[in-house]
Amino acid sequence: MFEALIDQFGDGAVLAMAGCLVGLLFGAMAQHSRFCLRAACVEVSEGKLGPRLHIWLIAFGAAVASVQGAIAIGWLDVSESRQLATTGSLSGAIIGGLLFGCGMILARGCASRLLVLSATGNLRAIVTGLVLTLVAQASLRGALAPARENLSALWLVQGGEDRSLLTQMGLSSTMVAILAGAAVLLTFGLSRRNQVAPTRAIAAAGVGLAVGLGWFLTYGISQTSFEVVPISSVTFTGPATDTLMGLVNSSELPLNFGIGLVPGVFFGAGLMALVTREAKIDRFGPDTPMERYLIGAVLMGFGSMLAGGCAVGAGMSGGSVFALTAWVAVFCMWVGAMLTHRLMQRGWLARAA
Repeated sequence: MFEALIDQFGDGAVLAMAGCLVGLLFGAMAQHSRFCLRAACVEVSEGKLGPRLHIWLIAFGAAVASVQGAIAIGWLDVSESRQLATTGSLSGAIIGGLLFGCGMILARGCASRLLVLSATGNLRAIVTGLVLTLVAQASLRGALAPARENLSALWLVQGGEDRSLLTQMGLSSTMVAILAGAAVLLTFGLSRRNQVAPTRAIAAAGVGLAVGLGWFLTYGISQTSFEVVPISSVTFTGPATDTLMGLVNSSELPLNFGIGLVPGVFFGAGLMALVTREAKIDRFGPDTPMERYLIGAVLMGFGSMLAGGCAVGAGMSGGSVFALTAWVAVFCMWVGAMLTHRLMQRGWLARAA
């Protein structure tokens, strides 16, 4: 299948189509399920095991089950992915994760949630997302790049076995897939007690399956193409910066998976919002001060590039392949978000709130 498509359209176009397909699925499912790491962190920090936490756990479990299940039956090999094969930074994962977690509380959403909300008419999310993307670009190749590189170099971990949690713990993909699948079913049952609508729980599983589909499609294309195709899945800060810079600096966009992913998520979320009649214009107001959102965007833009990914890129895509730095990053995102929310509750960040 991939060979015929590549022969007809070329590698870049097929990758962009794959990204668009994954993005449409992710965007529609994320919008309907209200998938949001920030909301889950808020619930836990307040001592609740509520619906938003169940949604996140179902999505994460579905991502792990689908990816590790595909590996177990021989449909997927992620050993050459950037998250596992290359040198990673534990210092970047820790510091970047904490900054990102703090930022997503202030901005009321992570990078993926801001993109999804933008498609529903949320002007706050559009402005915040643009600032996040610009800061991420500055952190990758601009004025903030030296600071990112210096912080990343503080504690490095070699690629390969040293970066694979499954190898370190001696676990097989089959065992992990079974455990993750059982956890999804259990959480599905518990979500009913928290009055989570079945369609939203199913959509949450769809979010996780979109992550698995991203890994599967890029791997399949990489095995067919004569070009070097990086194996990857859903992530947002990197593709968003590439898309924005391509639109600004070039009359032609270099086609790849990320270029298709970002508009795919936007249109998928927008279509779902229209179908469910949830699209509406939201602006900044007295209860939503712009300065808080902009500070959050800056922290997330720098933090995501330092941590090696956003809440989805590191937390879901990297987490599903059990990359050590990804699990450290998402853990620190939880810690940073919960601490920031508690500080805001106590009035220590009252002005920002």
